[in-house]
Amino acid sequence: MEKVWFDGKLIDRAEAKVDILTHALHYGTSAFEGIRFYRRNDGSLNILKLKEHIDRLFYTASILNIKIPYSVEEVMKACKETVTENNLNEGYIRPISFFGLGSKGLDTRNSSSHTAIIAWEWGAYLGEEGMEKGIKITVVPLRRMITELSKAKIGGFYYNSVIARNEAASKGFDEALMLDTDGFVAEGSGENIFVIKDGKISTPSLGALLPGITRNTVIEIAKSKGYEVTEKKITLDELKQADEVFFTGTAAEITPIAQIDETMIGNGAGEITKELRDEFFRLIKE
Repeated sequence: MEKVWFDGKLIDRAEAKVDILTHALHYGTSAFEGIRFYRRNDGSLNILKLKEHIDRLFYTASILNIKIPYSVEEVMKACKETVTENNLNEGYIRPISFFGLGSKGLDTRNSSSHTAIIAWEWGAYLGEEGMEKGIKITVVPLRRMITELSKAKIGGFYYNSVIARNEAASKGFDEALMLDTDGFVAEGSGENIFVIKDGKISTPSLGALLPGITRNTVIEIAKSKGYEVTEKKITLDELKQADEVFFTGTAAEITPIAQIDETMIGNGAGEITKELRDEFFRLIKE
């Protein structure tokens, strides 16, 4: 990664500097996205669901009252330019808008705002082996809050994801699973979760989880394949008794779950999970 897009132009990464009193550094006042990009079979660039991601970036920024001085189309174009300028094959794009200098307290009305885009090559987020055979996850004590702001990707909100992921890793697991404040299954530290039982697919209903863009894509794929998909409250017992369980996310893509704490789930990567994953990647590449 040599070039980043910062406040309207591509610059050397070394020049992309912020002050130590940047508001977002102290208070987490940033809106961000994570976007995968792939190469189609013909070699052309496919930035997956780019419009949906940038729309959500603007939505989150509006929640924080961050003014992005560019149009959605201009930010989309900048994402493409950042990938192309860095001669990247397949990987990840991180657009971020944040408050800079101004207030040293909580009032941001006089703070500057900035927008940056970074891109890098990135393989399987939870490992190639995990993608094929399934990963091990553990339920952590930290709960996901049920909030009307769950649709926003605010930097400061990710403190619980960081704590959960680190706790899972310290115990030898690949990822964490969080419940909501009512004790129902919510999501991973950065992934939505799906359950398959007797050929039927379910996923936690919205409330304490980010309505992921990949989550929506997988629901669409599953329905196109004739599967029944239900959004509902899911108990931990239901999860552990499932035939198949998998994570979805921009970074995680579609990753099967082979073990939840001490409970083994089916044979790891189940047949329906593989079918959905294969169709997901087929659509990306065509």
